[in-house]
Amino acid sequence: MTSVSAHLAEHATLPRQESSNPPLQVVDVDHRPARADRLVLFLSIALLLFGPLAFGAVEAWSTFVIEAGAVFLLLGWVLHQCYAGRLAIVVNPLFAPMLVFAALILAQLLARNSVYREPTLRSTLLYLAYGVMCFLVVQCLNHTSYVRHLTVTFIAYGAMVATFALLQGLSSNGKLYWFGAAQSGGWIYGPYINHNHYAGLMELLLPVALVFALSRHARGSRKMLAIIAASLMACTILLSGSRGGMLAFGFQLLLLFWFSANGRRERSTYFAVGAFIFIVVAALAWIGGEGLITRVASLRAEAHSEISGGTRLQIDRDTLRMFAQRPLMGWGLGEFASAYPRFRSFHSEFRVNAAHNDYLQFLAETGMLGFLTLLWFLLTVYRSAFKKTSHWQKDINGALAVAMILSISGLLLHSLVDFNLQIPANAALFYVFCTMAAMPARFHTRQQRRPMADSSEIVGNQGN
Repeated sequence: MTSVSAHLAEHATLPRQESSNPPLQVVDVDHRPARADRLVLFLSIALLLFGPLAFGAVEAWSTFVIEAGAVFLLLGWVLHQCYAGRLAIVVNPLFAPMLVFAALILAQLLARNSVYREPTLRSTLLYLAYGVMCFLVVQCLNHTSYVRHLTVTFIAYGAMVATFALLQGLSSNGKLYWFGAAQSGGWIYGPYINHNHYAGLMELLLPVALVFALSRHARGSRKMLAIIAASLMACTILLSGSRGGMLAFGFQLLLLFWFSANGRRERSTYFAVGAFIFIVVAALAWIGGEGLITRVASLRAEAHSEISGGTRLQIDRDTLRMFAQRPLMGWGLGEFASAYPRFRSFHSEFRVNAAHNDYLQFLAETGMLGFLTLLWFLLTVYRSAFKKTSHWQKDINGALAVAMILSISGLLLHSLVDFNLQIPANAALFYVFCTMAAMPARFHTRQQRRPMADSSEIVGNQGN
C-alpha cells in the first residue's frame, strides 16, 4: 500500500507526457463568467434591440437613450471591476482603427474644421456610444453559452419584427404602429419610416438564423424554427420593396452557398436550404401573389416619397465635389446636411440630409484620412473573421464568423445605394457585429471528458 502511494505521489509530480491523441478542450474552465458581465452583456444587447423598435433611433429622445444607456453600462462595468479588485481588459483587433478614428475626429474639433460644431459633436457622442457597446461586448462575451443565448435572441427578435412588419403590411393605414404619422414622409415598413432601413435591419439579422439552421448546432425542432424565422425575414425584405435590400439579400445567399460549397455538405444542409426556399416562395405566393410582381415592376413609380436613382447619381457627383474641396480631413463628421446645399446641382422638393451612399458621405465628412481608417477597420474585420471559417458547420467560432461576415457584407453592399449607417439602430448593430466577427477564437463546443485511468493502470505504467 505504501508502494502504491509512493508511486502515485511520484506520478503526480512528474510532468505530463504528450499523448499521441490530441487532448480534449475543457469548456470555459478558465473563463467562468461573473454575473455582472452577463448582466452588462445582455443589457447592452437589449439597448441594441431597442433602437429598431424606436423607429431606428433617429429621433433625439431615442438617440439619447442609446447614448446614456451606453455610458451607464460602461460605468457599471468599471465600478464592478474596481470593486472586484481587478481591471482586466480584453483586446480586440478593431480597437486600433477605432482609436485612430477617435483621434481624427478630435483633431477635426480642435482644428475647427467643421461647418457647424454642433452636428459634429452630436455625431461624435453617437460614435462614442457605438464604441462603448463594442467594447462591452468584447469584455463580457466570454462564455460559449452566451453565444447560444445571443443567437436565439437575435433569431427570435428578427422573427418578431418580421411578423409585425407582415401584419402591418396587410393592415397598414400609413402610420407607424398604426397611430404615429411620419413627420417628414417616407415609405413606412415595420417600425421604420424608410423601407430601405428596415431591409437593412433584416440583412443584419437574417444570416444569424440561416447559419444556425445550416450548422450542426441546430437539430430537430430548433433547426425548423430557425428556418421558419429566416424565411419570415427574407419575405419581408422582398415585400418591403427595397431594391437595395433585394440586391443585398441575393448577395448574402450567394456568399452562403459559397461557404456551404467549401464546407462539408450533408443531407441536413440540403434539407435546410430546400425548406427555406420552399417556405419563402410559398409565403410570397400566399401573401404577395401577383401583387408582389406588380410591386417590384412598379417600384420606380411607387417611390414617390424617395429620391430617384438618377437623383442619387447627381448627389454622388456633388459629394465628390465636396470631397475635392477638403480632401484630407473632410468637412466634419455629421456635417453632410449642413455643407451639401452649396454643392447641390439640381432642384428637388426633398431635403438632402444624407448622400445615399455611405462610402461617399464618409469620404466627404472625414476626408481621405477617415476613409483610409475605414478601410483599415473593414480589412481587419474580414482578415480576422475568415481565419475562423474552416469547419464552420461544426465549430461555434466558425459559425459565428460566417454569420457576421454575411450580415456585414449585405449591409456594406446596400450602403452603395443608401445610408443605413446613418441610422443609429442599424449602425450600432453593424459595428457590434463587426467586433464579434473580429474576436479571436475563444469558444469551444461542449465535449465529454475522458475517464481518468485507475490507480492500477498508473502503477502498471510506472512499473513499465
